[in-house]
Amino acid sequence: MFDVEAAKAAVHAIRLLMDENQERLIEVDSALGDGDLGLTMTKAFRTADEQLSDSDESDIGTFLAKAGMIMAKAAPSTMGTLVATGFMRGGKMVKDKTELSASDIASFFRAFSDGIIERGKTKPGNKTIVDVVDPVATALEEAAARGDGVGALVEAAESAASMGEEAARQMMSQHGKAAVYREQTIGKPDPGATAGVLIVRGFFEPVRSMNR
Repeated sequence: MFDVEAAKAAVHAIRLLMDENQERLIEVDSALGDGDLGLTMTKAFRTADEQLSDSDESDIGTFLAKAGMIMAKAAPSTMGTLVATGFMRGGKMVKDKTELSASDIASFFRAFSDGIIERGKTKPGNKTIVDVVDPVATALEEAAARGDGVGALVEAAESAASMGEEAARQMMSQHGKAAVYREQTIGKPDPGATAGVLIVRGFFEPVRSMNR
């Protein structure tokens, strides 16, 4: 069952992954951007985790949207704003629910991806976090359409995230400082895609724990 307690565990799991991978994110971002992504992501998720760990909210959509609002205020950088938008849009999509079905989780990630696409004025193929979360949303939609339960979503989501990250590596950056390097960005990992994989992994950690 993916309820608010699972959502709390997901935010906490993402926080831990961002903490563990802070230096890696800084290194990847330094090659193509400002080098502050690791600090941005750790601050965003640490603040959300700390402020929501004792939340008595029962509406999971409201909880996830609140996480996004906290992130937006805590880390108002480009990536912080985009990830925050993803959580706010996704939370709005699953509002008025106390637990999420496989279809609901797919809807959350579709809204998450669409929110980033709209806010960032981007699309799949531009070497961004979208190249991870968009295929994850598609994989989850396909899994839900097959009738898969929540427990079966982990493999679909993580496989799609990994493939999306690798696909993004072969793309040419179209946004931000990285776009200045154009062809030189081909073959290098995208910082946003790297962060996106960590978000997906952390989000499904509670589901993975349920299946152990």
